[in-house]
Formats: sequence, structure tokens, C-alpha cells
Amino acid sequence: MADFAERGVGAKTLLKRYGRTKDFSGCYVLVEKGKPIYVGISRTVFQRLARHVKGTSHFDATLAYRMSESSMNTPMTRAERMADDEFGKLFAGKKKDLATLGVAYVEIETALELHVFEPYCAMMLDTCEWNTFRTH
Repeated sequence: MADFAERGVGAKTLLKRYGRTKDFSGCYVLVEKGKPIYVGISRTVFQRLARHVKGTSHFDATLAYRMSESSMNTPMTRAERMADDEFGKLFAGKKKDLATLGVAYVEIETALELHVFEPYCAMMLDTCEWNTFRTH
């Protein structure tokens, strides 16, 4: 994930670096010390991975936001948290932590296969701490 956090380097540059001509739909797994911790999907995997570590909101850096929220555990709205200095420092730290993780990904073209594959991988890789699949 360190490549995706590199300043001034975007998805297009990384795609070239990894020998790809364009971004792709697929599933990715974030790995900490050999243990999978999170499974995600995207129609643009490289852009999504960059947003995990460079995103500025809970919409972009959702995993860092949830990790920060879990660590702080203070009753606030999302907007209040994002405006809170203490939370902002925690959020920035979690994005840096995510940048130290490994990542594996697989290209998946079919939308149905993509959406079924994510929870299957989350179950098989036991990433339930951060993959909750709670509905709204």
C-alpha cells in the first residue's frame, strides 16, 4: 500500500509501474504481517486503494475512518468527527498505518461475481473485524 500513499503519484502512474494499461474491476485484500484484515471491491481498484490512504473524508478513506471511530469511541456524528482535531489526527495516523500494509488483488469483470466474491473472501479470510456488511 506504500506505493498508493506516495505523494504526487496517482493511479495512472501506478498502473504503468505495475504494467497495466488501465484500471480494472476487482477484489482486493489488505494484509498485515501475513494476516488478511480487510476485503474490498471496486470498479477501479487502483483508484480505490489510493483513496484508502490519501482520502480526506469518510467517503474516501472508509476503513481508516472506521478504525479511528473504533479507537476514539466518542458519540459524535460523522461531520462532527471529521471536524474534530483529535479525530483528525487519529484519522491521519490510521491512513499512515494502512500505507504499511500489503495488498493482493484479483481482476473480476462480472458485477454479480464481484459482489458475491467479496463476502465469500471476507468469510474465508476471517476479516470480520472490519468487514461487517451491516445494512443501512
